[in-house]
Amino acid sequence: MPITSSAKKAIRVSARKKLVNDRRTRTMKDEVKKIEKAVKAGMKDEALKMMSVTFAAIDKAAKRGVIKKNTASRKKARMARLVK
Repeated sequence: MPITSSAKKAIRVSARKKLVNDRRTRTMKDEVKKIEKAVKAGMKDEALKMMSVTFAAIDKAAKRGVIKKNTASRKKARMARLVK
């Protein structure tokens, strides 16, 4: 357990950051799953329409440091290949 007040504050801050990061990760994963589900159902035109939203979610996660830049690039490439 933290003893100093700064250590207590650091725990509060990290808990808040974890919530934000978890929310951003969840959003990204949900968008990816929507596209995969649409492609599996044979609705590639709808998947193409959802690509921009998914790419934005992936880019935001990478920009904020939730995922690394190369991971974001890899996810986007796989999505593009899946829809193509």
